[in-house]
Amino acid sequence: MDSAKLQKFKVLLEDMKKEIVSDVEQTITEMTGHQFNTPDLTDRATLESDRNFELRLRGREQMLLDKINQAIARIDDGTYGVCAECEEEIGIKRLEARPVATYCIDCKLKQEQQEKNLGR
Repeated sequence: MDSAKLQKFKVLLEDMKKEIVSDVEQTITEMTGHQFNTPDLTDRATLESDRNFELRLRGREQMLLDKINQAIARIDDGTYGVCAECEEEIGIKRLEARPVATYCIDCKLKQEQQEKNLGR
């Protein structure tokens, strides 16, 4: 992959990273800035449920952030866009759709089929 395309993906990944970090900071501000002294049990349960949902979302975002950091590291070390399984180039369209992809579409389909057969 040429350096212009690599730079494009690096900028895209950095933008994704900034957005996630901003969302996390906003969540922290909201959760630490509010007092949840609600006497109504139903309201308190709703607030707690919303808070747990938000934390689950942030957990998923943390996993995505880890993948983004790994993709940026692959750009830096020259392995970005190379399938971790077959070592062929990952298609540009796939990387545009999923910039953190580590497998080409064929290897990813095989992996998903194996997981399906194992019942995961």
